[in-house]
Amino acid sequence: MNEAITSVEATEGPIAVRRAYGSAENLKGLAESLRDWAIRPFLNVYLTKNTTDMALAVDAMELACQTPAPHTVVIGSGDADYVPLVVRLRERGIKVLCATPTWKMKAEAIKAYDRVIYVGRDLGPETVTPNSQPAAKKATAPALAVKKAPAKKVPVSKKAAAKPALTVTVTPTDQVTPDMILEALPKLRTGEWLPISDAAKALHDKKLLGKSVPSPKLFKRFPQSFELKPERQPNQVRLTSSAD
Repeated sequence: MNEAITSVEATEGPIAVRRAYGSAENLKGLAESLRDWAIRPFLNVYLTKNTTDMALAVDAMELACQTPAPHTVVIGSGDADYVPLVVRLRERGIKVLCATPTWKMKAEAIKAYDRVIYVGRDLGPETVTPNSQPAAKKATAPALAVKKAPAKKVPVSKKAAAKPALTVTVTPTDQVTPDMILEALPKLRTGEWLPISDAAKALHDKKLLGKSVPSPKLFKRFPQSFELKPERQPNQVRLTSSAD
């Protein structure tokens, strides 16, 4: 996120509207950067299906219809889902840029943008035009995406952006075991309920949970070992008696 904002402001000028869209857990992981850059967080409506993309697209079109309309919109995501939004913004005469880690950029979406800014590299951000080719993609753990907006140039935000130059590998979810979880969360051995937000932080610290993986999803893989409550939007977890 830091690389993206710095690069955009260096070429497009000050960013007027700065917004980040995502789940409570993802936005919490970006709290420091959101505070440092004065970015407004927009929390998802909690449904079984992710609503982040739709929320961002609706707000982007709302900004595009204001008077005066933004000069430039920067989307902090390489997802191809945003191509229809990008096309619609460009039809209204708005310049649209994309800021994303190289490994998150979908090749089919590149030519839709006026410019793509790659971040998260050891050598710093790199900018390419739609006709150029991005460097070889890296295979890494999923990253959070964020999206922003320039002054006179009103950008929008996206989910959560990958931290620049990630070097730590997160253990794949399907390789995490109950014993590994208990080692990271020894308090669970008491059988008492533990706030799931505390559990998620400990699992992130131990590199057992990727930023894009909801912690309840990990615990639900082991129904014989862990119990969650409430059922719809669990916020607590404990070790089941059968697992003792």
